[in-house]
Amino acid sequence: MSFLKRLFGGGGSSEAPAEAKPAKQVEHKGFTIVAMPYKADGQYQTCGVVSREVDGVVKEHKFIRADRFAGIDDAAEVSIRKGIQLVDEQGERMFDQG
Repeated sequence: MSFLKRLFGGGGSSEAPAEAKPAKQVEHKGFTIVAMPYKADGQYQTCGVVSREVDGVVKEHKFIRADRFAGIDDAAEVSIRKGIQLVDEQGERMFDQG
């Protein structure tokens, strides 16, 4: 039930839990993508951060996806692929507010 509550805005936050730790990092088109999968219900949740320095300020976009995996390596690989997809589709627009 808590998953549905988070999905529809009834609880939880868009922030990754404190136990999320960097598992893998890559550079892509001037952006840094860090995979930060965390344990949820016995599996690893797809999660990451895309960052880039813009006008002397480091901007970050955190993302969490519903995909879960038994192993942290698989979750990290998918997190990196999702981050690359965000960069390719949105670029710096992902940092726009509203």
